[in-house]
Amino acid sequence: MSRVLPEVTHFLDRDMTEADLCAIGAGQAAVFSSRCPEKSTPNEDAAVLIPTNGDSAVLVVADGLGGEQAGDQAARLAIECMIESIQEPAAEEGLLRTAVLNGFERANEAVLGLGVGAATTLAVVEIAGRVARPYHVGDSMILIVGQRGKIQLQTTAHSPVGFAVESGMLDEKEAIHHEQRHIVSNVIGSASMKIEIGPTIQLKPYDTVLIASDGLFDNLHVREIVDRIRKGRLDEAARRLVDATRRRMDGSNEAQPSKPDDLTFILFRLPSPPKSRTPG
Repeated sequence: MSRVLPEVTHFLDRDMTEADLCAIGAGQAAVFSSRCPEKSTPNEDAAVLIPTNGDSAVLVVADGLGGEQAGDQAARLAIECMIESIQEPAAEEGLLRTAVLNGFERANEAVLGLGVGAATTLAVVEIAGRVARPYHVGDSMILIVGQRGKIQLQTTAHSPVGFAVESGMLDEKEAIHHEQRHIVSNVIGSASMKIEIGPTIQLKPYDTVLIASDGLFDNLHVREIVDRIRKGRLDEAARRLVDATRRRMDGSNEAQPSKPDDLTFILFRLPSPPKSRTPG
């Protein structure tokens, strides 16, 4: 059963076997985070659910860059900065968008301040009642999908490969196997960091919001992800994602993409409308 979240819930350095299902804002979220298979170092991904006033909330995923110094510390610091900004009094007065942007800027300053070359991605979705707005830096991606599989929003990864796909120079199948897919061109922890703000999306009861680190998108094609999250219970959708991604990561099928990595995602939906009763 889902549980009401009176306070912020963190998912830091987790190695989960199944998703946590939580009531948040006006809907419900399923959150999963685990280390790369056979990895002994910390999980460099992080996630957080931040309840705000009434039926509003902020959903966040960060992915500390693997191979960089203190990637896990950078992701944790970015999450903490976002929480602090969202919880300030100004955010409670209807300035949630400003608070989110301030959170990005604080996170960038804090990670730069570590002085060790650390960096992280940061993907955020602001939920205000039935309206969602995405923000992101890096290659952690955001999808909003309808029950029939229509993609209403898909962010572009801030990477040479991501921009090549957006421009039509590469298709998705070529991109997921590209040798430079791991290169990220815009990160938290850079003096030239830029925040991409997406459009507001009016959510319908069966729409699904997904925020995920590249551990998901480097192993499953977008259509495979959409097919697993567009319908069914949220916990079942999360389980399908985890199972499919783990199978890909084991590399048993050489024809399919396989990139072992930390895996973190948040799924969010509004409640389904009550079924109308047939008059007896």
